[in-house]
Amino acid sequence: MKIRDIIGSLAIVLISLSASAQVVSKDSINMLKDQKQVIEVSKRLNERKLELAKLENELPGRTEEVAKTAEQAQKSADANKEAAERLGSNAQDKKAARRASKSAGSAHRDAKKARRASDNLDKLNRNIESLKKKIADDESKLSSLQGSGGGR
Repeated sequence: MKIRDIIGSLAIVLISLSASAQVVSKDSINMLKDQKQVIEVSKRLNERKLELAKLENELPGRTEEVAKTAEQAQKSADANKEAAERLGSNAQDKKAARRASKSAGSAHRDAKKARRASDNLDKLNRNIESLKKKIADDESKLSSLQGSGGGR
């Protein structure tokens, strides 16, 4: 009878210890999950900041490219206008017609390059703004995670 009482009380003690150990374990797991989420958000935030710095470093070169291509397109358009005026004064001149045709082609190509450069600059600016918004979102998420006790 004494052995049964000892075994019974030992079983009750073991069950209560395992139940209390599970509560502590769940808290630890939740804390580790929160820390993992903080680390993931921090990593993503750092990657986005690096990407933003890279894109912002490209900005001056793209801006300069837009200015150069716009200037070249304007020069080509002016040359095309002159060639067309020469051809207009003597419509039968083959040489003038060939020059006008070539200058029209050059003006067309240069205008296309200028449009592409401008579009690339616009796209770069949109990417920078989008990345800045994502960074702000990540920073607010990180601060809320760290404020709720998930910090290191």
